[in-house]
Amino acid sequence: MPRPLKISLMLVLFGTTFYITHFHYELRPSDVRDIVLSFGWWGPLVFFLIYAIGPLVFLPTSVLSLGAGLAFGVWPGVLYILFGATAAAVTGYVMARLFGRSVLKVEKYPWSEKLFAQMEARGFLYVFVLRLIPLVSFDLLSYAGGIAKVRFKSFLLATVLGMIPGTLAYSFLGASLASGSVTTIFIAALVFVSLLGVTYYFRNPVKKWLGLTSE
Repeated sequence: MPRPLKISLMLVLFGTTFYITHFHYELRPSDVRDIVLSFGWWGPLVFFLIYAIGPLVFLPTSVLSLGAGLAFGVWPGVLYILFGATAAAVTGYVMARLFGRSVLKVEKYPWSEKLFAQMEARGFLYVFVLRLIPLVSFDLLSYAGGIAKVRFKSFLLATVLGMIPGTLAYSFLGASLASGSVTTIFIAALVFVSLLGVTYYFRNPVKKWLGLTSE
C-alpha cells in the first residue's frame, strides 16, 4: 500500500477513535442492551457492527459480550457474540496485515518477537490457546496474528473454537442479570468465577509453555 494512503487511513482511524472514545468512554453492558434493542429487529445486526468495529475504537469486548446476554438471552447471545467477536478478530487481523507493526508497539512487550516467530510456525495452536486462556487482550492477539502472518483460515478457526467457553460464560451471566432470578445469577456468577479461576490457575504454566516470558 502506498505510504501516503497508509498515513491518510491512519489519520482517519485515529480521528474516529478519539471521537468515539472521548464521547462514549463509560460504556456499560446496559448501554449496549439499550442501544441494540432500540433498533428492534435490526438489533442483532447493529450489535454485530458495533462488535466488528471494536478494534478501531477500543470498545471493551467484555462489556459488549455482557450486553449481548442482557439484550438477547443466553443462546441467541452466544450466537451473536461469536459472530460479532469473530468479525472483531478479523478486523484486528486485517488492520495488522495492512499497516504492519504500526498498529502495535511491539517494543513494549519483551516476549513479542519470540511470540511472532513461534506463531508463524504454529499459528493455530497459539491463537487457540490464547483465546481459551486469554493471557493477552483480545484485540492484541488479533493484531499479533496479523503481524505474524498466521494463515487466515487457521486464525479464524482457532479464534472461534477458543472463544466458546468464555462466550458461554459472558452470555449466561448477562442473561442471568436480565432475568432477575437470584438463583440464576448465583449459578451464572459461579460459572464465570470458576472460568476466571481456571484461567488464573493455568496462567503461568501456559505463559511459560508458549514462551510469553521475558526470560
